[in-house]
Amino acid sequence: MQPAQMAYDRAITVFSPDGRLFQVEYARAAVKRGTTTIGLKFEDGVLLIADKRIKSKLVDPGSMEKIFLVDEHIGCATSGLVGDARVLVDYARLVAQIERVTYGNSITVEQLAKKVSDYKQQYTQYGGVRPFGASLLIAGVDDNGVHLFETDPSGTLMGYRADCIGSGRETVMELFEKEYSEKMSFEEAIMLGLKAVEAVSEEKISKLTLEIGYVKKEGKFVKMSDEEVTKYIEMYESTKSEA
Repeated sequence: MQPAQMAYDRAITVFSPDGRLFQVEYARAAVKRGTTTIGLKFEDGVLLIADKRIKSKLVDPGSMEKIFLVDEHIGCATSGLVGDARVLVDYARLVAQIERVTYGNSITVEQLAKKVSDYKQQYTQYGGVRPFGASLLIAGVDDNGVHLFETDPSGTLMGYRADCIGSGRETVMELFEKEYSEKMSFEEAIMLGLKAVEAVSEEKISKLTLEIGYVKKEGKFVKMSDEEVTKYIEMYESTKSEA
């Protein structure tokens, strides 16, 4: 970086002459270094898959969590700085419960995603703070249908049919462009998601390295047990051998 640019680099509230906020860009870079996290809509719901990327056999896999229940009908998956992601998940849960207690209704997925995005945007606008170095995939169902949203460190909110955050995003999105279909069944969506994770994973996929969560229309958000994850991994391996 040129010396003249360093002043813009050090303050979150100062734009560079070409309209950039360097600290926000660095926060996005932190997300790109995070674990691969995938969201996929299928014919009657939405699916989340997260790679835990466990580097040491000494790590307890159960202590690492990438997919979270936010409300009965909403879940989210994270990538980036773990501590930042945890704070955002806690905020999302608080917002959902305030809506339920105040109005007696469950919050819509889009409303929740906008609240989280607004919260993240505030941390790009005031001195003495830094942006959250985490992105969230927020998945859920409500009266308006099935939803999958991505919130990034700038506070930008985008809706997707299929999306990936974290490392390997370009490879995964290229795969989705070729093979994704909204009419996929639940099992087909899982098979495509596992294929995408395997394409960018440095290790063999297993129940210890993956988390899977999903929600179907008229249902609640569910995190799969290790046994269920193993079942679908074995199904995926068998489809590969048959191909």
